[in-house]
Amino acid sequence: MSLNRSEKEAVISDVTGLAAKAQTLVMAEYRGITVADMTKLRSNARSNGVSLSVLKNTLARRAVAGSGFEVVSDLMTGPLIYGFSEDAVAAAKVVAEFAKANAKLVIRGGAFAGKALDVEGVKQLASIPSKEVLLAQLLGLMQSPISRTARVLAALAEQRGAGAEEAAPAEAVAA
Repeated sequence: MSLNRSEKEAVISDVTGLAAKAQTLVMAEYRGITVADMTKLRSNARSNGVSLSVLKNTLARRAVAGSGFEVVSDLMTGPLIYGFSEDAVAAAKVVAEFAKANAKLVIRGGAFAGKALDVEGVKQLASIPSKEVLLAQLLGLMQSPISRTARVLAALAEQRGAGAEEAAPAEAVAA
């Protein structure tokens, strides 16, 4: 079923809006995937803030024209699913994890920060920890010196306290 002109314009404007907000685009060929598996993929994508769309490639090319994702226009051939995410690694993670479990989903490429990514580039992007994990690691690194200092000071205070207690009974006996 083909779309009329106004429907095509609506699709293009929706995808243009997604591309304007997104940091990452991942494209994958979905030939042979069952409806149940595709539903699982979409559900997982939604829960991770990734917008997955099956689009006509000509409409996708028009939608990303003039954006940072235009660099992958030449890869937009065949039956593709497009994953846009505001989080830099979310789309790559969702698609790469699903591709590990389902060999019929073939990653074709992607784009990040105006640069085209090949399959290995998408997999490397997927291996980066999420923003929350990176922030937690940074906070742990920042707290580490402070907590070590506090432990050393507590140990010194404990030693001095133990030394004062040992000296106190000796003075009491002398009196």
